[in-house]
Amino acid sequence: MKNTVDLNQFENYATQLISKYQIPGVAIGLAHNGSAVYEKGFGYRNIEKKLPVTMDTVFGIASVTKSFTCVAVMQLQDAGKLSVHDPVIKYLPEFSTPSDKTGKMTIHHFMTHTAGLPPLPSIFYAKKRCLELDSSVKDYPGLDFNNLNQEPIDTYEQLMEFIAGLEFELLGDPGTHFSYSNDSYALLGAIVERVSGMRFEKYVKDYILEPSGMLNTCGLIDELAHHDDITSLYAARKVEDGEEVYESPVWWESPSMKGAGYLKSTVRDMLKYAEIFRNDGKVGDKQILSKESVQEMIYPHFEIVPGKFYGYGLMITPDYHGATLIEHGGNLKAVASQLCIIPERGVTAMILTNLAGVPATTIMGGALNIFEGRPVNSSPEIYSEHELSTVEMEEYIGTFTSNEGMKIKITIKEETLELNTQEQNFPIQFIGNNLFVANVNDQEEVIRFIRNEQGEIERIAYHFRQFPKTIK
Repeated sequence: MKNTVDLNQFENYATQLISKYQIPGVAIGLAHNGSAVYEKGFGYRNIEKKLPVTMDTVFGIASVTKSFTCVAVMQLQDAGKLSVHDPVIKYLPEFSTPSDKTGKMTIHHFMTHTAGLPPLPSIFYAKKRCLELDSSVKDYPGLDFNNLNQEPIDTYEQLMEFIAGLEFELLGDPGTHFSYSNDSYALLGAIVERVSGMRFEKYVKDYILEPSGMLNTCGLIDELAHHDDITSLYAARKVEDGEEVYESPVWWESPSMKGAGYLKSTVRDMLKYAEIFRNDGKVGDKQILSKESVQEMIYPHFEIVPGKFYGYGLMITPDYHGATLIEHGGNLKAVASQLCIIPERGVTAMILTNLAGVPATTIMGGALNIFEGRPVNSSPEIYSEHELSTVEMEEYIGTFTSNEGMKIKITIKEETLELNTQEQNFPIQFIGNNLFVANVNDQEEVIRFIRNEQGEIERIAYHFRQFPKTIK
């Protein structure tokens, strides 16, 4: 198909980032009012065989899966089978936490990551069977495989039993704190199963994928025996002169966390899916979701960083260069992805890559900028930077550790606060009210420090997760 939009400047920009991060393959597509206007495959789905990337190349989409989970929940609400304001324990009576507030947690809280759950270690054990087969785990900082002494968590029941046995404090009352929670979305998958009477992946296939014409989207790659345009998987490891990208064939799967991030898809299929949110719930002539439920999904329910909110399985920026940006990204082994919709302008877009931890969102931002007539590196965020004295900086120093495996340190170097994560250092700039911003691998990260009643810093909110200070 001939491109109808001249994005040469974008392609130069994208090629530089792709080269910088050694991304083997990238697929990106943009559509306007449901018709594709730009399609581009960069690099290879398999380097050794020099197989190109196409709009039909299957990649993992990781956490973009979360919006599918919410579509399923909203379909069940449309059918009168549940309400998002129902307590979770109505459908999952086994679910419990160390808090007496468990009964106040609703489906809405799970969908908006506001149940109060901190990051939990269950995600490791939910994918343990795959990790045991994958030699590349040693190259993922924060994934301490030597400590995975818990049995695999293969079922929702085992997941709830594991959570019930953990000792942790809620971040606060349900509805008061945002912290990205894979466990919440895993259990939304359990609710879909119990309410529908169908396996989660079967429900998604029958009620979302097939009606939307998404023929090359699946939960397990084995389902695509008819389709050979599937990416190889890649990982990166430290070498003497930097990083080396290598093929690593094991897909990370998690039977108890299917609702959190394990679908595979193509750019072509995902642009069909995006129509749900651009076109009031319709894909072609099929009404996948009611208009009212679409509006609930893209409503800015909870602010997560200044100017950015969470809806249901989607992030909402109400003022993105004068319009609304609906988006969600994903990151997993051999996956960095992002789905975007700008409803007022009829724009939908999807990017898929076959390497984790790379700036897919930045590449996508460049495409949207050029498409809408802005400089390629324009940012919708304009922060006012402020100076801190050395004494004020010292308040923020410390080590913060997440039970999902992330450990970050805040230090001072040459009178500048620095973020240390994944063995890399990034300067952070104070923008007021315990907020900082950093450029981490060419992606903007907002960092928020959270104080207790005594005014002492007790937690950090980084990469949308809240986790505690463990060392001063």
